Amino acid sequence: MKFTKMHGLGNDYIYVNCFKEQVGNPSETAIRVSDRHFGIGSDGLILIRPSDKADFQMEMYNADGSLGAMCGNGIRCVAKYVYDYGLTDKTQISVETKSGIKYLDLTVENGKVALVRVDMGAPILEPEQIPVRIGGYGKSQKDCFPEKRMLSDNSSLDNETGNVSLANEPIIGEEVFVGADIFSITCVSMGNPHCIVPVEDVDGLEIEKIGPRFENHPMFPDRVNTEFVKVIDHDTVQMRVWERGSGETLACGTGACAVAVASALNGWTGNKVTVKLRGGDLQIEWDRGKNTVFMTGPAATVFEGEII
Repeated sequence: MKFTKMHGLGNDYIYVNCFKEQVGNPSETAIRVSDRHFGIGSDGLILIRPSDKADFQMEMYNADGSLGAMCGNGIRCVAKYVYDYGLTDKTQISVETKSGIKYLDLTVENGKVALVRVDMGAPILEPEQIPVRIGGYGKSQKDCFPEKRMLSDNSSLDNETGNVSLANEPIIGEEVFVGADIFSITCVSMGNPHCIVPVEDVDGLEIEKIGPRFENHPMFPDRVNTEFVKVIDHDTVQMRVWERGSGETLACGTGACAVAVASALNGWTGNKVTVKLRGGDLQIEWDRGKNTVFMTGPAATVFEGEII
């Protein structure tokens, strides 16, 4: 199987041109190629396929083999791949993903794509669509113990899980229990679920311990990507991310978009913000009039190869 390794701010994936290659078991292949000791080494596998709805289709798998819905860094690399390798000569393209069709503007320098601006679509704030269920874990609800659980007017009881689900209200700055600790969380979906958590010290955070506690918490039925955020000023935030299925990564495009939305909703920043990740910076703008989020950042090719 021929492949190309690419990255967006250090968030690296193995890309396969499925116009030419066949991948029989993508989930198992993702696990194999992602291994940084016995494989190629990556945060996952992305297949570039034909689409009958858009110019191209992106199919992504996390390092654990699970199917992902969307990756902001990954889709920028898809744009670079299809242009640099001659699959298109357009600088405005559409890409079909599991979370809908995304529209991309390519900045070309010396015949190669250097920057990509992605219309990431509208942020989703409705708890049931993210999905997130904080009933039983909210500090303010006094229902952290099942025998004390009470239903409010805007909540419903899930008969299967016993959890309370907020029906309509966005979760913005809600204090919840994660284990014995209380955290303030804001929940946003950008086609995949994100939980944004403000912290005082991003660099010193023991993310390997706390990240899995959020990812596998019962209030997130589909697991969750968690962004730990420090506000630098009104135009800048710093974040680290723990991605479901991959662990900590150097960057997360959808996560940066979710952080920008959460920062604006909480009043930490305006609607346009620089998000500083471990792999570099992304420029995010939430156009609230159109209710869409734009992400601008680089994409890079590392090397090509063939794995047997």
